[in-house]
Amino acid sequence: MAETPAKVVFELVSPERLLFSAEVDMVVVPGADGDFGVLPGHSLFLSSVRPGVIDIYNRGAVTDRIFISGGFAEATPKRCTVLADSAVPLGELKREEIEAKLRDAREDLSDAADDAARKIADRQIAVLESMLAVARA
Repeated sequence: MAETPAKVVFELVSPERLLFSAEVDMVVVPGADGDFGVLPGHSLFLSSVRPGVIDIYNRGAVTDRIFISGGFAEATPKRCTVLADSAVPLGELKREEIEAKLRDAREDLSDAADDAARKIADRQIAVLESMLAVARA
């Protein structure tokens, strides 16, 4: 029987670049059906990801927190990869900027000419509201 690795390789990828890549003790991802943790030896798993915070653990504590706007995650016994629509470390979130973007998105929603434009504005509002909630915490 194969040995369980001591760490899990975690990679966070955005459309632009590789944002994070390291061996970690555990990663907690905001899955579409709820948060899930990935430890070494995790079973094969695929999930869509909702807007929220990824917590990265080392030595029993959270060492990094990154907000993602959504995407997909894959877990294997040795690795967890998150393909994020966009990602921002929590320390870089600025409440005033998020609030301004949220006002603009709400204006876009009220000015939307069709269902497609309303859907885009609704999605942007949901992401910004989630971002604002963690920026206040």
